[in-house]
Amino acid sequence: MTFRSLEGFIAAISPFNFTAIGGNLATAPAMMGNAVLWKPSCTAVLSNYFIYEALEEAGLPAGVISFLPSDGPVFGNVITSSPHLSAINFTGSMPTFKHLWREVAENLDTYISFPRLIGECGGKNFHFVHPSADLDTVAPCTIRSAYEYQGQKCSACSRIYVPESLWPALQLKLDAIQKQLKVGDVRDGSIFMTAVIDAKAFKSIRSYIDYAKTGADGAKIIFGGTYDDTKGYFIQPTLVQVDRWDSKLLREEIFGPVLTAYVYKDNEALEIVSKLKDSTVFGLTGAVFSEDREFLYKSRDILRHAVGNMYLNDKSTGSVVGQQPFGGARMSGTNDKAGGPHYVLRWVSPLCIKETSVPQTEWRYPSMD
Repeated sequence: MTFRSLEGFIAAISPFNFTAIGGNLATAPAMMGNAVLWKPSCTAVLSNYFIYEALEEAGLPAGVISFLPSDGPVFGNVITSSPHLSAINFTGSMPTFKHLWREVAENLDTYISFPRLIGECGGKNFHFVHPSADLDTVAPCTIRSAYEYQGQKCSACSRIYVPESLWPALQLKLDAIQKQLKVGDVRDGSIFMTAVIDAKAFKSIRSYIDYAKTGADGAKIIFGGTYDDTKGYFIQPTLVQVDRWDSKLLREEIFGPVLTAYVYKDNEALEIVSKLKDSTVFGLTGAVFSEDREFLYKSRDILRHAVGNMYLNDKSTGSVVGQQPFGGARMSGTNDKAGGPHYVLRWVSPLCIKETSVPQTEWRYPSMD
């Protein structure tokens, strides 16, 4: 059996938040022999172009990867209407990926082959804290996961479930750490956070903070809740507590430095985990903190379809290529696990070849005699 490149071109559509993702989306298919059209995010064109320049300097043949900054809808319409589209390698929002999928479906009769759609979308990632959890681990892990890179990561912790007995102490620990977080110019190496990416993101994140300020769903802001777009788009790390299980602050992706807490009764831990597995449309990352090994493994089994990357006593971010391939299912994507050993097989088509050295000369079956 041999492996061939796909017949046609592959469209790589990369996000703003990780420059390395752009490089991976374009180069993984190219390394398997494919021609790639790379569309970077309109808010990360320059950083992605630096990667493209580095590839050219390293000897990338002309035309293997075409760097094509362009309007998103225009690019999408062009690629999905081409009969030569063989695959889309996408990282971005769930609505955009759904739109591309619909466009492909509507053009199925156009294509030479069924296009492969590989997508990494958003998440509503959680930290679940068991009554036995070590708060000296929970607090720094939660701060890192929820607020680093301004929460603009698909794997960022956006909600946390805490038992009543630990909530007062955890609040104090989280507040003590967040007071030390320096927010400022990205060129300052001593900062922990900087501005969110653009005005659109700022307005969206601000709307969730303003929603919390109304007290809807029993919401109250524990810390943060301030924002400023005078120069740049800055949002303070924010912690909100809600009383309603179905609050939109616990269900919808915010993609910013806003963490929502839900406090449960200590004796309901297993019940909450069972409800947690179907609490959102997403299935990307989640973490369980517990010193009770039996509970840890039981919750792992209950949540096996609720996440694509599960963390036990660790933050919900930080997958390492080659060690923990990354990806989610449900509406978080196709879970093809970028960085894993099977990812490259998505960009090739197997060909089985048989050559016989003993020619067949008889047409009759043995049973016929």
